[in-house]
Amino acid sequence: MRPFHIVTYGCQMNVHDSEGLSGLLRAEGYPPAENEEEARIVLLNTCAVRARPERKVVAKLGALATRRRAGTLDVLGICGCMAQEHGEALLGEYPQLDFVCGTGNLSAVPGLVRSALEGDRRAVLDMAGDIDRGIPRAHGSRFRAYVDVIYGCTNFCTYCIVPRVRGPERSRPMAEVLDEVRRLADAGWVEVTFLGQNVNAYGKDLGPGAPRFPDLLEAVDAVEGLHRVRFTTSHPRDCDEALLCAMAGLESVCEHLHLPVQAGDDRILRRMNRGYTYREYLDLALRAREVMPALSLTTDVIVGFPGETRAMFEQTLRLFEEVRFDSAFSFVYVPRPGTTAAAMADPTPRSEKVAWLNELARRQKEISRERNQEMVGQVVEVLVDGLSEGDPGNLAGRTRTNKLVVFPADGSVREGDFVPVRTTKAKLWGFEGVRASGDA
Repeated sequence: MRPFHIVTYGCQMNVHDSEGLSGLLRAEGYPPAENEEEARIVLLNTCAVRARPERKVVAKLGALATRRRAGTLDVLGICGCMAQEHGEALLGEYPQLDFVCGTGNLSAVPGLVRSALEGDRRAVLDMAGDIDRGIPRAHGSRFRAYVDVIYGCTNFCTYCIVPRVRGPERSRPMAEVLDEVRRLADAGWVEVTFLGQNVNAYGKDLGPGAPRFPDLLEAVDAVEGLHRVRFTTSHPRDCDEALLCAMAGLESVCEHLHLPVQAGDDRILRRMNRGYTYREYLDLALRAREVMPALSLTTDVIVGFPGETRAMFEQTLRLFEEVRFDSAFSFVYVPRPGTTAAAMADPTPRSEKVAWLNELARRQKEISRERNQEMVGQVVEVLVDGLSEGDPGNLAGRTRTNKLVVFPADGSVREGDFVPVRTTKAKLWGFEGVRASGDA
């Protein structure tokens, strides 16, 4: 059988989808290639939320066209959000492509590969049917696993194409999620991350009386053998007191909340259709820290949204000073075709937006270091990933608050172990430390 390789772009949901693609192909007898160059089947699992991942995909398609012409590549397919967004037109634009597979059609990929080997070029883009369930997963870690709990989004932020490429919110039944988590825990996985475009909207679409996200967390907390539960991404509009109390009170649920704010000015937030104000977000963030003093709070922000002025941007700076995020992913606004925001007047030069972005990034780096410095000398629980990429003499792992920690390897610790580590030095990305005796 021909070996395959999957190139993944974008978020954790795409990574998890690639685990499903890999599991499906392995179940059909296709072996994973040692590297992309040895693969006879290459799949690109794509992102379309921002322009940059799309540009990377286009460049990769060009490079793979050379392999098709040389006869060293038998099947080339494109999956994911970019496939759903552009659809069958990709087959016409890129003759090196064999198939296009949309976001809700992972289970169709083995059949598409077989058809491609027979010379049939096809596109499968059905979003009307049920979501893919029960497909095999080739998990990227033997102790950490992703679990989908809700698909799609119904918020329609004016800058975002996710509702168009992922469909509306559809929650998995809680019994189904629990069954998957139990099977993972029984097989040795100790940490799961719940995934969804708006994970804390879980259950809203299941009708009155259906379990909501805090109920799911409470049920999962009782699963024997499971030590850590994470989730991403949360919408502030659906982050309520019940969720904060569940996070604070459930032993397995980690003290890390990724809560995208996107902007600090109320007028821009309205133009984005975010559904909250500066004050409402700030009150929520401060309440989260009150309930969980050790909470790590992270965010996303878009700089230079259409109509944003310097004074409006300064509101974002002010919010960052008041909340003091542990880290932030920040981006200059880039219009996405077909979104409401793409038609908005946008007079601010990109050079000015980039200057704002750099200013915000500099200040956030200072805040990140300052917050990490506050934790130096503490003993933290680290789930070990393995040897540090930067220094093979060190081990690396993550705390419950999702901070990276590196510490000297001594041969007695393996990946997947929980180790108490005393932090000795604060870094932008986390900590250096040494093993500590006793519990974290």
